[in-house]
Amino acid sequence: MAFGGGKGLAASLRALRTLDAEVTAVVTVADDGGSSGRLRATRPLVPPGDLRKALIALSDGDRELRAVFGHRFAGEDEIAGHAVGNLMLVALMERFADPVAALDAAAAMLGAHGRVLPMATEPLDIEADVELGGETVVVRGQHHVAVSTGTVRHVRLAPAEPRACAEAVEAVSRADWLVFGPGSWYTSVIPHLLVPELRRAIEASPARRIVVLNLSKENETAGLSLAGHLGALAEYAPGLTIDVVLADTQATGEPDPVLRAAQSLGARLLLAGVAEPDLPDRHDPAALAAALTTVIEQDEVG
Repeated sequence: MAFGGGKGLAASLRALRTLDAEVTAVVTVADDGGSSGRLRATRPLVPPGDLRKALIALSDGDRELRAVFGHRFAGEDEIAGHAVGNLMLVALMERFADPVAALDAAAAMLGAHGRVLPMATEPLDIEADVELGGETVVVRGQHHVAVSTGTVRHVRLAPAEPRACAEAVEAVSRADWLVFGPGSWYTSVIPHLLVPELRRAIEASPARRIVVLNLSKENETAGLSLAGHLGALAEYAPGLTIDVVLADTQATGEPDPVLRAAQSLGARLLLAGVAEPDLPDRHDPAALAAALTTVIEQDEVG
């Protein structure tokens, strides 16, 4: 079971779908940029963009249908910039009046190896207290937080205590593994811990937990070390324990700070080469799958 949003979650899902496992993705629903932002401004539905990316990442069906689902309209008219899959998901949500049923229908169409669920069934917003030029300002919106050039000090959701997707909570209770990251830490990973019912389910789950650390820093985590990424998880979910932290050997550099941070969460640190050789800021799906297989096999032996 994987938590996240955007390209980071898609990287995990492309790796996980190659394993002999039943995969469930839980996706953030605070996207307010681009096509998703335009659609959620006109309809009270969960933003479809990150959900679409997760579905495509899990898909192994018709290649042309998958390509069409990801196609983005060109031009400068009203439809320009929209992805076909986003429009399809909005249509399914309106037809079924239920985002989970809509996502299940889309997954069946795409031949997805697994299930995609929203972390909440209503659209949410992310707010952050950002230190900028010696002052602390409130930045609202996932997109604006993600591109902020200041230092993020605290993040929260609006509304503050949204209702979790019931199917996601149930899936957490039945999962064998919970995978967090990679991805935008404050806007894609941590938001799952800000939904009270989902956070409690994660903390109480008997599943093993693994954190996949990022390969490079983004604007929203400027000044935050890899060890700091782990500290942020503890800040927003004090009851959370982790079993394994997976980090890229090259991206980690000096491993001692990350090792100490991992141990503070109860985890062991596994270093592996999981970046694409020519694109060191992207996870290689095959290498990531191999590393995750190692983690699971070591756990079974242990």
